Amino acid sequence: MNMTLFGIPNCDTVKKARDWLAEHGCAYQFHDFKKDGLTEAQVAHWLQAVPWEVLVNKKGMTWRNLPDAVKAGVVDAASATALMLTSPSVIKRPVLCHATAVLVGFTAELYQQELKVAA
Repeated sequence: MNMTLFGIPNCDTVKKARDWLAEHGCAYQFHDFKKDGLTEAQVAHWLQAVPWEVLVNKKGMTWRNLPDAVKAGVVDAASATALMLTSPSVIKRPVLCHATAVLVGFTAELYQQELKVAA
């Protein structure tokens, strides 16, 4: 199964996801979206699977530190995409893309269910 895990290496939730994937023998490619960047096509692919409201992490420090005018301007997929491309840290992490799904965030239960891996 070809998988790509998007995130930043020092994020605790990304670390948990990477550890889980390694423990379960799941091969994946890691994409550091701060270092490697993001394309509009990547974000558009995610938005086909999950709503922009799921991808934009409104609980994180990046969102909270944005000017109110910027936050108020995020009203649809297009404005959310523009924000995610300019401030990738606002994306809820990690984002795992594989053949059948785009998973946002991490829980062992979610990964186990979606990746159909034995416990």
